[in-house]
Amino acid sequence: MIEINSSGEAETVKLTDTTPTLPSTMPVLPLRDNVPLPDSLTPLAVGQERSIQLVNEVLTGNRLLVMVASREPEVEAPGPAQLYDVGVVGTVARMMKIPDGSVRILVQGQQRVRIDRFVRETPYLVAEISELPDLEETDTPELQALMRNVQQTFASIVDEVPYLPEELALAVANIDDPSQLTHLIAGSLRLKGDEKQQLLEELDVSKRLRHLVDILARESEVISINSKIQGEVQSEIDKGQREYILREQLKAIQAELGELNESQVEAQELREQLADVKLPEEVRKQVDRELQRVESMSPQAAEYGVIRNYLEWIASLPWDKETEDNLDLDHAREILDEDHYDIEQVKDRILEFLAVRQLTGESEAIAGGSILCLTGPPGVGKTSLGRSIARALGREFERISVGGVRDEAEIRGHRRTYIGALPGTIIRALRDAGSNNPLFMIDEIDKMGSDFRGDPSSAMLEVLDPEQNSTFRDHYLDVPFDLSNVMFVCTANDMDRIPGPLRDRMEVIELAGYSEDEKLEIAKRYLVGRQIERNGLKKAWVGVSDKALRAIISDYTREAGVRQLERVLGSVFRKIARELAPAIVKARSNGGYKPDEKIKVDPERVRELLGRPRFHSEAKQRTQVPGVATGLAWTPVGGDVLFIEASSYPGSGELVLTGSLGDVMKESARAALTWVRGHLDLVAPDLTDAWFAENDVHIHVPAGATPKDGPSAGITMATALSSLLSGRAIREEVAMTGEITLTGQVLPIGGLKEKSLAAQRNGITKIIAPALNEGDTEDIPEHLRNKIEFVFVQSIAEVLVQALEPAGAVGKVKA
Repeated sequence: MIEINSSGEAETVKLTDTTPTLPSTMPVLPLRDNVPLPDSLTPLAVGQERSIQLVNEVLTGNRLLVMVASREPEVEAPGPAQLYDVGVVGTVARMMKIPDGSVRILVQGQQRVRIDRFVRETPYLVAEISELPDLEETDTPELQALMRNVQQTFASIVDEVPYLPEELALAVANIDDPSQLTHLIAGSLRLKGDEKQQLLEELDVSKRLRHLVDILARESEVISINSKIQGEVQSEIDKGQREYILREQLKAIQAELGELNESQVEAQELREQLADVKLPEEVRKQVDRELQRVESMSPQAAEYGVIRNYLEWIASLPWDKETEDNLDLDHAREILDEDHYDIEQVKDRILEFLAVRQLTGESEAIAGGSILCLTGPPGVGKTSLGRSIARALGREFERISVGGVRDEAEIRGHRRTYIGALPGTIIRALRDAGSNNPLFMIDEIDKMGSDFRGDPSSAMLEVLDPEQNSTFRDHYLDVPFDLSNVMFVCTANDMDRIPGPLRDRMEVIELAGYSEDEKLEIAKRYLVGRQIERNGLKKAWVGVSDKALRAIISDYTREAGVRQLERVLGSVFRKIARELAPAIVKARSNGGYKPDEKIKVDPERVRELLGRPRFHSEAKQRTQVPGVATGLAWTPVGGDVLFIEASSYPGSGELVLTGSLGDVMKESARAALTWVRGHLDLVAPDLTDAWFAENDVHIHVPAGATPKDGPSAGITMATALSSLLSGRAIREEVAMTGEITLTGQVLPIGGLKEKSLAAQRNGITKIIAPALNEGDTEDIPEHLRNKIEFVFVQSIAEVLVQALEPAGAVGKVKA
């Protein structure tokens, strides 16, 4: 018979001429990844202890065993239930021991047998068997036709498959026994185990041949398709190699003849640059077209420079370059805490993003498919937070300021038809970043405008929409670029100025501002050391006490952020640097400046350096007179305190409103007056409605040059009017905010945290707010909640009880 040896060569093996009489019980050798066939040599690696013992005992006897394939190849030691019922008797022809303890055997397959019953499972399997010979087959023309079909098809497969030697086709052609033919071909092909087992169990030779015909037809079709694919790939490779060789030859010939022009040299350089870039298929086609145009164009042509610049832009973009994200949560937390104090909400959101990336590996985990937008007053650290996020992630950072942008082309670029056209700011930032997954900080997104040149905020919709930006198309490039890997973080001061569709694509995180204690910590951790170094000093020369910092925070700055605080600290250290400069310069030649003692900055030193305090708490002074109430307001630069003044004078009952009030605020004043007139018995029992017919009421909100609007001053106006009419002053430590209805209900407002911070800056210790805003106190730092008493009310009557001084404390206004 023919067998393939381990080196892939065919060799002739002589089988035994006589078939021995089989005993009724025989040892069974399970095969995991192999199906034995009659009339074939099967090399086996035996490693299990029970199988090695079986082989050793067989070699001392008649060398016979039964080889049976396993139904479950993944089972390491299959038992009777996992084995097929039909196997092959084999004679161990050779055995070789391996140093690792396993053995290699060569088994000569003989007749097919059926396992009737397992009689023993230890130390190895032993079973009762019965022979399964082929059914008697008459030599018919149909049988001959099947054999020829199988031989011819197999011969064609041998010609196409490298792992089948040519001698095998010759051996198959010389076999006259149909049973041996099926066994040899089935053993030579790489068939699935269940297919081989099916061929083994088929006793009818004709059916076995027909099944083999179907298998060979399938294999022939698969080989044909594979050959076609390989041919197409090889054709493309040969075509590319041919073009490359011809171009190189043409280039050499032109250089020899002195005909190589400048455009061809530059085109070749561009072609080499672009060949190293992994471009998308659509972009590659566009690049090839432009390269062909530039090669055939004179350098003096007007369009030559346009095409060359276009190709240089394509080559400079990071199509296939990206940085690997650092997903270490502990590292990210350390970076964020190192760069910024507090703002736990933002830090938690970034850590959530990293945690999701760790679990899914998807960049779309960013913000749950949305864009982060940090909103809050100036100076609270929105922009610098973006740098910290990029540093924590290990991404490149690019800041894009869109404040004042009014031209849509700034975002999407200009078309190449315009002279001096360039890509938009998004594509330029990608080139500068050098990777396709940087962090883009879109700064001041609320300050974009629109005019006759387009609406850039609408152009930003495609950039910031995770569903669209995977195919962002810049007008200059005119090919899609995938922005889905970019992390976008926007900043804004006033969310109301951002168009609704754009705002809908963002996840807004509010940074309300810092309390006095938080500013103190920020100054100690970051600002003082930075300003000392920037002004040429050293920390060993200057020290600033906590009391000095508190004096600067309360008396010389009044802001939600810390930008002005840093400027004032810079002014302090500049003045100190001016004092020390002569001594420092003089000491440089003597090995450096060493002060006799460290300069200590205390509150007295602060006033000496900065002059008189710029801010004072006005609440006590302003509310001494009845008719003046302290209100709280929200502005894009943080919370603020408003003093609402009410006064009266003889007239005809008119209501006068001054202070640059908006329509909503004017309506709140009229609603407050209506409620007060309807509840005179509660507000001022001594007055009657006739008083309003003889007097005019004037409500004024100081800082008249600043426009003001909104409904949250409603209860403040009602309280001011009640104070005016009752003659009872308003408590100096109280400030209030809330919308009023005609029925005296107090409705919820927004920005309670910002207003609370403003109250603290102005020395307010008690805040009256709507009851429906009680849950908003969770956003207020705990140390601030401990310093300010919050009173939550549902009606204006409750406000008056909490806000007005007791009756008789101040004289009433005369009617």
